[in-house]
Amino acid sequence: MIGGGLDSIARRRVPRAVVDVVMALLMVVGGLVPFQTPGGPALRDPDVWRALLVLASGVPLAVHRKWPLPVVLVVALAVGLLQAFHYIPPPAGEHGTSIGVSFVMLAVAAFVTAVRTSGRTATLMLVVLVPAFVVGELLMVPDHRTAAAMTMTVLLVVAWAFGRLVQARKTMAAEALERAAAVEREQAANARAAVAQERAHIARELHDIVAHNVSLMVVQTIAADRVQDRDGAKAHELHGSIEQTGRAAVTELRRLLLVLRTDDEEDDDPSRQPPQPTMQQIPALVDSVRAAGLDIDFVTSGEPVELSAGFELAVYRVIQEAFTNTLKHAGHTSAMLSLTWRRERCLVVHVCDAGRRPGHEDRTQEQKLKGAGHGLVGMRERIAAVGGTLHTGERPGGGYCVHATIPLPGHETTRPEAVSAGDPGGIPCPDPALPHSRETPEGDSAP
Repeated sequence: MIGGGLDSIARRRVPRAVVDVVMALLMVVGGLVPFQTPGGPALRDPDVWRALLVLASGVPLAVHRKWPLPVVLVVALAVGLLQAFHYIPPPAGEHGTSIGVSFVMLAVAAFVTAVRTSGRTATLMLVVLVPAFVVGELLMVPDHRTAAAMTMTVLLVVAWAFGRLVQARKTMAAEALERAAAVEREQAANARAAVAQERAHIARELHDIVAHNVSLMVVQTIAADRVQDRDGAKAHELHGSIEQTGRAAVTELRRLLLVLRTDDEEDDDPSRQPPQPTMQQIPALVDSVRAAGLDIDFVTSGEPVELSAGFELAVYRVIQEAFTNTLKHAGHTSAMLSLTWRRERCLVVHVCDAGRRPGHEDRTQEQKLKGAGHGLVGMRERIAAVGGTLHTGERPGGGYCVHATIPLPGHETTRPEAVSAGDPGGIPCPDPALPHSRETPEGDSAP
């Protein structure tokens, strides 16, 4: 119990003013005690003047923190007068070296001044005190003037040097704390940036998931409502598709939001990252969009190569967003999806629709502006993140095209000569322009 109490007292921070007052009190009490060196010179008996000089040499230390340089000069003057009037013995003489309490007061004042002031002020103090005491000792101790002068010089220089050493260590400690605080601030900033980046990633994933699945559900609901009276079986099939699409959306959202609830888990825990779609799921995506009423012609050409998860996710999300936009803006129409692998150099993705079918009223310009969202921006960001390019635009014959070119691993920095984006059979890896259109024998536009 006693040890615990002492530890508590030791950890408690003592006010600075209390420290200075205690230091001054100790110096005054020690100075009032008569000090006589055996075999030394005869000293005057203690009187009122001695007491006043002792107080003058000790009491100012209580306010040293506020006026450091004036205090040390007052202490030095008081100590010099005590020696001049033979109230204390000289620092050196026939009796040898004699450093009494009064000289200790002077050394303490010089030490704390060197600690608490700047280097210039501390040096100024030393430059003033050392010559003054050297001259004073030469005048007051004629028989041993050299020894006395050297003793005072060493005393003051050592006190100043120790004070500057302590000040340097304090400065180094403060700088170390500042560097640690700067590192902590930088880590916090990096953490905030990582959180913001992850939030942007989650927002983009939420947009892709919600926009695609909800758009499918809306289109399927409209279609089911239209065929409810004429074809009950077809309406039942559409309702089943709506249910399946809704369940898929909820499942993906739950997996994504699970990441936000597992901050206390280990970083290498696989459950922290939800499983992401891959290119193997593109046929299932096409089937789900077909069930929503979009007539899709899906073709692939070339020899596929293995891609990283990031590349495959970018391709999947771009195709998903393109189909979602087609359903939102063109409704039940025909579209074509082509994946072209070009001699292990790049993957070209074409998603083109034929526009609204005849008899379906087109949206007004105001509706188009209201429907503008972040889908195209998200597609561009995804493709740019894997080193590819994305071009979108309306087709001359009607409809809309999305054309993405993704360099394959090992060709990320390749920027070959551009060819027409409407020529999927070209060999070079293109830097596409807006897709062109060509008429099929049936009269529908195709990429």
